[in-house]
Amino acid sequence: MDAAKSVTPGAVSHILANPSPSDAAGAPELVVQVVDLKPLGGTSRFSFIASDGKDKIKAMLPAKFAAEVQSGNLQNLGLIRILDYTCNSVPNNEKALIITKCEVASQALDAEIKSEAKKEEEPAIVLKPKDEGVVSKPPNAPQVVLKPKQEVKSASQIVNEQRGNAAPAARLAMTRRVHPLISLNPYQGNWVIKVRVTNKGNLRTYKNARGEGCVFNVELTDEDGTQIQATMFNEAAKKFYSIFELGKVYYVSKGSLRIANKQFKTVQNDYEMTLNENAVVEEAEGETFSPQVQFNFVKIDQLGSYVNGRELIDVVGVVQSVSPTLSVRRKFDNETIPKRDIVVADDSGKTVSVSLWNDLATTTGQELLDMVDSSPIIAIKSLRVSDFQGVSLSTVGKSTLLVNPDLPEAQNLKLWYDSEGKGTSMAPIGADMGAARAGGLRSMYSDRVFLSHITSDPNMGQEKPVFFSLNAIISHIKPDQNMWYRACKTCNKKVTEAVEGGYWCEGCNKNDAQCSLRYIMVIKVSDPTGEAWVSVFNEHAEKIIGCSADELDRIRREEGDDSYILKLKEATWVPHLFRVSVAQHEYMNERRQRITVRTEAPVDYTAESKYLLEEIAKLTAC
Repeated sequence: MDAAKSVTPGAVSHILANPSPSDAAGAPELVVQVVDLKPLGGTSRFSFIASDGKDKIKAMLPAKFAAEVQSGNLQNLGLIRILDYTCNSVPNNEKALIITKCEVASQALDAEIKSEAKKEEEPAIVLKPKDEGVVSKPPNAPQVVLKPKQEVKSASQIVNEQRGNAAPAARLAMTRRVHPLISLNPYQGNWVIKVRVTNKGNLRTYKNARGEGCVFNVELTDEDGTQIQATMFNEAAKKFYSIFELGKVYYVSKGSLRIANKQFKTVQNDYEMTLNENAVVEEAEGETFSPQVQFNFVKIDQLGSYVNGRELIDVVGVVQSVSPTLSVRRKFDNETIPKRDIVVADDSGKTVSVSLWNDLATTTGQELLDMVDSSPIIAIKSLRVSDFQGVSLSTVGKSTLLVNPDLPEAQNLKLWYDSEGKGTSMAPIGADMGAARAGGLRSMYSDRVFLSHITSDPNMGQEKPVFFSLNAIISHIKPDQNMWYRACKTCNKKVTEAVEGGYWCEGCNKNDAQCSLRYIMVIKVSDPTGEAWVSVFNEHAEKIIGCSADELDRIRREEGDDSYILKLKEATWVPHLFRVSVAQHEYMNERRQRITVRTEAPVDYTAESKYLLEEIAKLTAC
């Protein structure tokens, strides 16, 4: 076999004997064959079997190698040269190889490499006593020469020779191997990580059945861009809160890992870290690095399952439109902050609105406004998913936005948009938030309650809004209510009539000759347990009434009140699925419960029947 297309004999044995090489640069060349390459559980990681022709070991490629696999550069039955790795213990006393650095040595071969030498044909090797270089061998056997054993230096010798009186963090880095975050798992023993604090939470207090305490967490990122959330409780929280500083680099050891709680995790990692008071955290003085930005993109048509969850998501899309910068006043501190809305689309054929805040609105947002006609591709990391307008996205303090990034996903999206997407009619993801759409949407069938569950508790939503799903009938729409408001055609904010004519918008700080009407109405809904008044805004009201507010106003003016009332009656006694929020508001110095429609959809009787059968099965199983 061509030497350039061969594996390193004994590579797997070497890896098992050296599970955490202290010096990757000094390690021998390790070339293995990739066998049975496949995605790992719906993530951007890949698993495979690393083979040297004789022995095999389970292996994993982190997410940063996904582009190599997807581009076809790294292939099944191909060869890779391992430049750095970690070999971890996993349950059942097995070993798992984590490739942290590698390069492609060969494209896919015709078949899996098998060792041709048979064990009985191997020459017997007998070491002569006190002989460093000569080996006994049977007649006609090839001569085997052993290299003199290299001197192995202790960690303390290395430190003394290279650094002398090094700082504690430097000693920690040089005497123990720094593990990449991707290689950590709950079954691992001693490890040291070198990470940067990319997000730091507040020190919070809590009270539960076991007593009171305090907690805080940080998000840690290594040089490869892998993130993990670390949580500290009580004494550990008090100890490390002042030590961890945003943006600084630390060596961390003696922590523990467990499977991450998907309900509360804020980073893309299967594990979360806990640091107790015995953990070691030392600042890497004088050291810094800029972590690579790693993305785990979610298609726009799959955003439904993330609505109102804590998990932040990443998207890549084509910019369709960019609004002017608006000024929004925050409720909790009355501070005015800039905001800009953009609409992006992807090859799922859906669009979604993304709200950019603060610097992203004023700087990157202005850049996007200047180039929107060229349909730039953007990749945004760490977006919150809300149910505003059905589904919408919003940046947070740690969000990152890249314009026309050099990513395979961005390049593929650009090719799709230029070839077919530009001429495709795409609808907002929030416009068809039906009960049975793909992606396992939780909005319409999670937290399903009857109206009496909400109306029987007048204090519900006192601390923060709570969300429920309803199957209810619209029983009445008041024809004499204020059904709409005059809105700016650019930002949809309320406008006032200007003295000199036209309509003045405070948000856009300009006067327009025309405005549009947008619904802001209340309707009465009923179910077998009771009835309630709920607030409905424009997008959902248009679907309920069957026309825009401008059209309904035209009917009233041109066709008279009878046609207007008839149009409203046509919308009553129709069943709908609602996702609603319940919150408290103050009216005339009195606190009242407000129920607001966040998502609306017609009843899908197939999906509704399936849901009811599942609920019946739960009851009969008890």
